[in-house]
Amino acid sequence: MPFTDTPWPNGAPCWADIAVPDLPAALGFYGAVIGWSFVDTGEDYGHFAICQTEGHAAAGIGPVMQEGQPSFWTLYLATDDVDATTKLVTDGGGSVLAGPMDIPDTGRMAVCADATGGVFGLWQAAGQVGIEVFNQPGSLVWEDARLTDVERGREFYSGLFPYRFAEVPGLPLEEYGTFGLGDEPLGGMGGTMGAPEGTPSHWLVYFGVESVDASVAAATERGGTVMMAAQDTPFGRMAVLTDPFGAPFAVHQEILEADEG
Repeated sequence: MPFTDTPWPNGAPCWADIAVPDLPAALGFYGAVIGWSFVDTGEDYGHFAICQTEGHAAAGIGPVMQEGQPSFWTLYLATDDVDATTKLVTDGGGSVLAGPMDIPDTGRMAVCADATGGVFGLWQAAGQVGIEVFNQPGSLVWEDARLTDVERGREFYSGLFPYRFAEVPGLPLEEYGTFGLGDEPLGGMGGTMGAPEGTPSHWLVYFGVESVDASVAAATERGGTVMMAAQDTPFGRMAVLTDPFGAPFAVHQEILEADEG
């Protein structure tokens, strides 16, 4: 199983978290849908919960800071220097929404908006590298930047990190492609992919699961909704859901050759 205790390289997606108005309900939902167990970090941290797979950190769920705050998954990109990267954010036409700030004994972070309005985080690891489990059920396995202006978005993010962009067979790069460091893709970057008119730029996180169909059933039983029904693709079986608080996310199941036959 892929695990790590090494800080992620500059630009690598390294963490995802969400703030919710009902923490116990969220833990029940995501525990059933993704298969996570949870560790309460205690009162000093607002009872922020570390989502775990086989005892390794996979994501975070915490309470909203104020009533009416929207719930959505925030993807964090690794950086060796949050302060320097936030300067690049503003230089590139983005904005800093929170921070940079220290999380004691853990790391330094900021929350930003890119030049098209998409919200993302930055994480400089100290005691916590970010995700410790990856590319398996119960972990972050992919992420898409879904942007209202793809060209502007690529220009912005390549100003922060030395990303390379590549085509996906069958799709024009101006609609969707991958981003990565070197030849290894880290995620996708493209348009809003058929979302309703007026949908703002955003990051969509994909979590690996043992069974997409079982996760969809668990989500709908617990107040979630289906935005994209489960379907097989050349990249695996996937569905897009929202949790009971309206936060979208995707679930992904690797399809093995034995499954296909």
